[in-house]
Amino acid sequence: MSEPLIIAGTRPELIKMAPIASSLKRLRVSFKFLYTGQHYDHELSRTFISELELPTPDYDLGIKAGRSATLTGEVVIRTAEAIRELDPALALVQGDTNTALAATIAALKEQVSIGHVESGLRSYDWRMPEEHNRRMIDHVSSYLFAPTDRALLNLFEEKAPGTKYVTGNTVIDATIHNMPRAEFISKIPQKLRFKEYVLATAHRAENVDDPNVLRSFVEVFQDLPLPVVFPAHPRTINRLSSIGLLRNLASHRNIQLLPPVGYFDFLILMKRSSLILTDSGGIQEEATSPPIRKRVVVMRNSTERPEAVESGFAKLAGTRKQEIIKCAVQMLEADTKLPSTSPFGDGSSGEMIGRIVAGILESTPKSPLTLPPPQFPIISASED
Repeated sequence: MSEPLIIAGTRPELIKMAPIASSLKRLRVSFKFLYTGQHYDHELSRTFISELELPTPDYDLGIKAGRSATLTGEVVIRTAEAIRELDPALALVQGDTNTALAATIAALKEQVSIGHVESGLRSYDWRMPEEHNRRMIDHVSSYLFAPTDRALLNLFEEKAPGTKYVTGNTVIDATIHNMPRAEFISKIPQKLRFKEYVLATAHRAENVDDPNVLRSFVEVFQDLPLPVVFPAHPRTINRLSSIGLLRNLASHRNIQLLPPVGYFDFLILMKRSSLILTDSGGIQEEATSPPIRKRVVVMRNSTERPEAVESGFAKLAGTRKQEIIKCAVQMLEADTKLPSTSPFGDGSSGEMIGRIVAGILESTPKSPLTLPPPQFPIISASED
């Protein structure tokens, strides 16, 4: 059987690809693993790979984060070189990062079929680079693994030509699998100053690169009715420093500013929080998983995860101070029970995708890139 190539470059990609790698191992399907290193701390990410029980990468490009076009171009060139050497039957990419787009371009030009994990998400917000990336990836991929029925509908409406499957999102698998380990390993609770707190994150370029939006977020953190624990991304720290707000934030008695934390620590921070404020897409999904089940205020004007809003887990607040605080108070005071299940899956997504990939390899062990015509059959993995 020819081998698939798993490609990842950021921590969210590693988290979401790990359940697929585990499934392939259980199915005794050998695969190759290419890590681009698109992360602010390459060595920390290598530790992260080990914690997630991923194998040592067959290729580690070690590419440093940089300007978007430069990074994308370098990943295209070096991934194409690796693909020519490895000659995989299928390239698996995840999500909507520059790594995912670059790896897709490399596979496309090397005539290797592409499987897109987490396809069909749409925010319809063209300020987001991720929106550009995910659309381009979807329309050149041979196999599209949509996490929800809504994501599948998006692909159908756009006439994306690949073969489609509804699989759920592997991030739910990851939280279910890793929470017991996190509770055993993490020492983050001993470092917290507050028993009850709001967990906050902010990293999106359209937010933190805008001084007015970033200032609004800082004022929100200062004025919330509960203390705030804020693990800050290096990009956000740099922006806070450049507009003179970092010292003010770090010294505020109601805010605990933390350096970037590992995955296990972050799982515990989410589980122990009273509420989550974020501009992250992945956190909107993780918060719905059974081991966490927390309400989320989304500090953005749009979301590509509307299922989290519709199921009651999330509320879209925009980026203005008063609206964010209003939403936060409403969520803190809400007395309705959250659903016991996640709209993004039940923890079997990695196994499902692994079995689909194994079936693809058995039926077409090594074939050049092919895309079906626009009128495609809609296939639900649950019917396999």
